Amino acid sequence: MLDWLESLSGNPWFYAIIFAIALLDSVVPIVPSETTVILGGIAAGQGELWIVLVIALGALGAFAGDNIAYWLGRRAGDWLQRTVLRRQKQQKQLSWASDQLEKRGGLLLITARFIPGGRTAITLSSGITKQDYAGFIKFDAIAAILWASYAGILGYVFGERFADDHTRAFIYAFVTALSVTAVIEIVRWFRERGKVEPA
Repeated sequence: MLDWLESLSGNPWFYAIIFAIALLDSVVPIVPSETTVILGGIAAGQGELWIVLVIALGALGAFAGDNIAYWLGRRAGDWLQRTVLRRQKQQKQLSWASDQLEKRGGLLLITARFIPGGRTAITLSSGITKQDYAGFIKFDAIAAILWASYAGILGYVFGERFADDHTRAFIYAFVTALSVTAVIEIVRWFRERGKVEPA
């Protein structure tokens, strides 16, 4: 699939592919959205695409997909809990996700966007647990822009290194995603630690 995407990356309609794959990855986390945006960044670095459009369409696709996952969870949440998520372990995981969303809210949405699979779990859980939609779209928009920017700029700046080695591109993207997540969690931990409990 990566070879097929690379063969298309210089075409102007690769913008549409970036949007579609970023959208699909939010709902069905089996397509390589980070790598697709990185390939768009590489093509932009070679003058074949515009980096601003690569980032914009990656962010729009991610935002649209996250919203689909949210509303899927919100509209079909009862059915999902009765069928797909009916086991005790899954119910505990959903309860944990709900507690974390209540506690960490927007920060968790931003963190999860950088974790393949995690973004779907959190956006779906946000819908199932009926989190405030206005807050969801605000933080999800920030998350989508940050995610698309890091992937697009990674390809744009380091395109020569990734030109013949897409595995390296994926590893860089994954390590960067984990690093961003770690930094966010460390900052959150220090902020929580610094809070003084009221008497």
